[in-house]
Amino acid sequence: MINLQPTFREPMSAIQIDEHGRLRHLLTLENLGRAHIDALLDRAAALRATVRAGSALPPLLAGRTVVNLFFEPSTRTRTSFELAARRLGALVVNFDIGSSSTSKGESLEDTLATLEAMDSDAFVVRHKENGTPARLAAHARRAAILNAGDGNHAHPTQGLLDLLTIRDRKGRIDGLKVAICGDVKHSRVARSDIHGLAALDAAEIRLCGPAALLPAQEDVPGCRITSDFDAALDAADVVIMLRIQKERIEHLPGFDEAEYFARYGLTRARLARARPDAVVMHPGPINRGIEIAPDVADGTQSVILDQVANGIFVRMAVLAELLQR
Repeated sequence: MINLQPTFREPMSAIQIDEHGRLRHLLTLENLGRAHIDALLDRAAALRATVRAGSALPPLLAGRTVVNLFFEPSTRTRTSFELAARRLGALVVNFDIGSSSTSKGESLEDTLATLEAMDSDAFVVRHKENGTPARLAAHARRAAILNAGDGNHAHPTQGLLDLLTIRDRKGRIDGLKVAICGDVKHSRVARSDIHGLAALDAAEIRLCGPAALLPAQEDVPGCRITSDFDAALDAADVVIMLRIQKERIEHLPGFDEAEYFARYGLTRARLARARPDAVVMHPGPINRGIEIAPDVADGTQSVILDQVANGIFVRMAVLAELLQR
């Protein structure tokens, strides 16, 4: 059983699940459990089927207000949360951090209380500090808190959309060999992917990258850690590439981008070591020619754009689960 030890440690399972066993907030996939994860994936797939059949979506979130609180830049996550909420009939407020009272010293807790008093129903939170969404969840009176990425701790909806994308292509998660390559140590996506893959019984999770960008073995019991990229790719069913998190690293590995690509860049030749039907994934943004070759990112084995599309449906499912009356 893989039990990733994140930088921020709180009994989040007690915060995000209510006394009736229902999802109250979504902060992490750690200890969320297979039943909750499968239910969210199934709901996302059902919503996707409705949309792609050309049927009208029911306004499940009519009368609800969703506030995007993004303290870090985002393209995919913020846009897909907004689209997800609007498609379900919610009112969406994109909170302008730069012109808010937080710039005057107002605490996040007071900002939350103020917006809750305006009948806001959910807050989608991205923040550079680990544990910020959990901190807000502990102070929320009735609103739901959704973690859209906190520091290097967790990105649960990205983990869910990655699981859905793998399940779409492979039909299952259990029994698969998954290689996660790049800057694993500083990646919140990697953490959520590991928790989700473990919950759904992946056979093997391999973590690969330069030694300086890999977590300690005790932090990822059950995972296989290696700096040998070819070995990590050998007979893998799924290859998840990660960018270097320069904004979270004090000291970069001792080689330049060209040398990084030579050692850890995913090329067609390297991908041939994986299974012939292996899928290639990347949470974005992609740095072409650094962690992945353009012809692989755009190739037939790539499901990167499928991940982006699935992000909307996963976030619809999560919002509906938390907010539907």
